[in-house]
Amino acid sequence: MSEDRVFRVTVRGRFHDLTDRASTYLTGALEEHDIFVSAFTPEGSLSYDARIEFFNIRYEWRAVDAATAAAECLDEAETFLRTMQFAHGDLRANVVDMTAMWDDAERRRGPTSAGRAAPSRLDS
Repeated sequence: MSEDRVFRVTVRGRFHDLTDRASTYLTGALEEHDIFVSAFTPEGSLSYDARIEFFNIRYEWRAVDAATAAAECLDEAETFLRTMQFAHGDLRANVVDMTAMWDDAERRRGPTSAGRAAPSRLDS
């Protein structure tokens, strides 16, 4: 069985044909959805700017590979946007394999000066 890897997935899209209710909500919630307060989280973190045209949803996702992470996060984003009644389109996902980055950093760090192996990353 394959080990799950940790991915940071950014789903990008575009709002379109928003209802007055959705536009009013998004305008009122603008500060809490600023890019500078967003984070990569399992449930996703929505961000957009005052134009309320384009958006990002950032996920920290565990999956066996990048393709699976992208597909699952696109599904998750679609469900969230539909539930919130945010009309949208042009969804696409950008995936970064954080496990590979951590493994590479550990490999480059190498053994410590005391001859012991460098400490490994902590899994959450």
